[in-house]
Amino acid sequence: MGRMPYSIRNPDATADRGAATLKPTLSLFDSATIVAGSMIGSGIFIVSADIVRHVQSPAALLSVWIVAGLMTIAGALAYGELAAMMPYAGGQYVFLREAYGGLPAFMFGWTLLLVIQTGTIAAVAVAFARFTAVFWPAIGGPAWLGSRTGIGLSPERLAAIAVIIVLTAANLRGLDAGRFVQNLFTSVKALSLVLIATLACLIAPNRVAIAINFHRAFFAGGGWSASFAASFGAAMVGALFSADAWAGVTFTAAEIRDPRRNLPRALALGTAAVIVLYVLTNIAYLCELPAAALPGVGLPISIAGSDAGIVFANGIAHAANDRVAEAALSMIWGPRGAALAAALVIVSTFGCANGLILTGARVFYAMARDGLFFAVAGRLNAKSVPAIALMMQALWASVLTLTGTYSELLDYVIFAQLMFYALTVGAVFVMRVRDPNRPRPYRAWGYPILPAAYITAATLLMADLLVVKPAYTWPGLLIALAGAPVYAIRRRSLDARSK
Repeated sequence: MGRMPYSIRNPDATADRGAATLKPTLSLFDSATIVAGSMIGSGIFIVSADIVRHVQSPAALLSVWIVAGLMTIAGALAYGELAAMMPYAGGQYVFLREAYGGLPAFMFGWTLLLVIQTGTIAAVAVAFARFTAVFWPAIGGPAWLGSRTGIGLSPERLAAIAVIIVLTAANLRGLDAGRFVQNLFTSVKALSLVLIATLACLIAPNRVAIAINFHRAFFAGGGWSASFAASFGAAMVGALFSADAWAGVTFTAAEIRDPRRNLPRALALGTAAVIVLYVLTNIAYLCELPAAALPGVGLPISIAGSDAGIVFANGIAHAANDRVAEAALSMIWGPRGAALAAALVIVSTFGCANGLILTGARVFYAMARDGLFFAVAGRLNAKSVPAIALMMQALWASVLTLTGTYSELLDYVIFAQLMFYALTVGAVFVMRVRDPNRPRPYRAWGYPILPAAYITAATLLMADLLVVKPAYTWPGLLIALAGAPVYAIRRRSLDARSK
């Protein structure tokens, strides 16, 4: 397929003469908070339970987070080169288009629209509502229409939709409003993770948990084997997607001041800071709770109304409802600690949803400017933001919230998301061969070894998921591939009009 109707070599073509244009307003700090704030959602407070159930030992738990972190940082460093070369609205979509042509780029945007961005917004908004119910129980009430697990409307889902609407409305008021929310909530939740680490590791550590995790059971679960490698790969999914959405800042490249300098720095600083916080937070969990349930405890026991001994016996692996942060803080402050954990998740998910809403609409805007999405999505309002794209994104995310299937859809796109990450990192190699003389204000650190290592690791993980979780891999691939006929139809229409 040929190139799109406008080229990144003529970025002014993305705006009509005399119309509003995207304003380069975001600073390095703003950009870094978009990276970090979009990454930190509810995952860090929950997924360690599932990871331990896969890998069994404290050492393996920390290894999963460290390996996932190194992969994330390696990917971000490679993206930095592409972002500095092509600092235009749409980011990753543009990188794929310029490296491989229109079809892979459209498939990425298609999957992002149908599930990845909108489904994540829905899931994060529901997490916000679910934890808000700790303080406002009415939100956790029965469904009004349909069911709580299938299609229907419930107080929880209504609260989630309200969050999506409120944050979309804030972003419609301009980039300044969106970045204010992002800066505030990212700062608060980063400090929250620091608070958890400080409390658990320094102020009130549990000596028994430390003795179990860092002495007797640190390497429990046996050595490296084929079965352990498969389990390790499956465990990586939770860690990787708790650290996902870091590439969203590239979608806003046209709105970053001095993007050729600040985008690579934001990617590196944001991802590195979050990974350090994630590892420290998991060390904090291990300083309060044993990784695995104590002998004789095989089922999770509810935290509500229970004493610290039961919470401790459940361990990280069987924390009630997988709420590991809640269990760890309850060991320090009892019910007040559990309430604090719920408050931290509320803050975290609110800021995460804002970052996802702010960035995702820029991809749909870029697709519309290419003629591959509704034309109205390619227009900016008086505040220089893609208003229609923001509202379309909010509408579809709200629909997914009502279906109750967004979490399953997110499981299905794990494979496709990894594929797009690997393809984008591969674009560094493609562009160096295809266009070696294009100015590169930043060159990927560790090239070619580090980008190649990322692609290798992602490929191995995809292969592992094909074996371990086939039900979640093939559907994701099919969702991405379903964009191919849509792209072909749209291209034919564009070609016919251009003749």
